[in-house]
Amino acid sequence: MEQRALKKLVESICKTVKSFKKSEVHCLINLFQSLVERSGGRFDKGLDRNTFRGILYSIFGMTDDTLMNRVFFAFDKDSDNYINVIEWIKGLSVFLRGTFEEKLKFCFEVYYLNGDGCISQEEIFDMLKNSLYQQSPEEESDEGISELVDLTLKKMDYDNDGKISFADFETAVRKDTLLLEVFGPCLPEAKNCLHFEALAFRNIMTFQT
Repeated sequence: MEQRALKKLVESICKTVKSFKKSEVHCLINLFQSLVERSGGRFDKGLDRNTFRGILYSIFGMTDDTLMNRVFFAFDKDSDNYINVIEWIKGLSVFLRGTFEEKLKFCFEVYYLNGDGCISQEEIFDMLKNSLYQQSPEEESDEGISELVDLTLKKMDYDNDGKISFADFETAVRKDTLLLEVFGPCLPEAKNCLHFEALAFRNIMTFQT
């Protein structure tokens, strides 16, 4: 990308993403470009799902297939099956330096997929089954998981409508922050974030802030 276009893109992104300095946005764009090129893609299209899953696995230490797919969809705001450079930087701002509120919204987005803004009993069942299977490959009984679903709803479904709205989720997590990733780890651990920043921003002195 030519320098004038790059500078314009940095300026544009910095208007909406406040958690990174201009020099850091510059670095993240360069990293994005190299990742796209390495995968044989095009900068204007962005990262496809497999490439992005590879990043989640190798850099952020994620191993759960289902959750990696859900994180991809949470990053991919325009639902075109590619993560463009703006989606990349906005998503990373939550991953690396998100406020509690931003992480709350992100986790909720990862956990609901059916578009109605609520996490249904079926989604809770699937996520808990998947999460338990990751921890212990022995087959969990559906009956046991159904009991867990009931317990989860009792703890988090404040309006008793059989599903978890964002208001329910926020109330529950504010009371007990351990519930933030109750349906599986969808945020990277702090050590992996530090590792990513060290990789991404190591050439930061070469850029003007």
